[in-house]
Amino acid sequence: VQLMESGGGLVQPGGSLRLSCVASGFSVSTNDMSWVRQAPGKGLEWVAGIRSGSGREDYKDSVKGRFIISGDNVKNTVYLQMNSLKIEDTGVYYCAMGNPADPRTRGQGTQVTVSA
Repeated sequence: VQLMESGGGLVQPGGSLRLSCVASGFSVSTNDMSWVRQAPGKGLEWVAGIRSGSGREDYKDSVKGRFIISGDNVKNTVYLQMNSLKIEDTGVYYCAMGNPADPRTRGQGTQVTVSA
């Protein structure tokens, strides 16, 4: 299992970023996928998930209406579109397969910094 995130960066409040997660060694279409983040000095926090089969999307309350998780089965990639970013969205964002608490099925992360 390998997951490679990209797309992070520095953005002003109110801006947008699109994170990508390219998977290898398994299919994103047959596994529950999620995005989690870790803010400076804080623990891991689940942000969004998409379920295999149904495609059901779930979001942390604070990102509902601003973030969208999606998948591309052909590219075996999961995305996180982040709009109306806030300073409190700052952190390292990780893509995860299955249980996001398992570091063996998470990527290396991509840094998102929201700052004026």
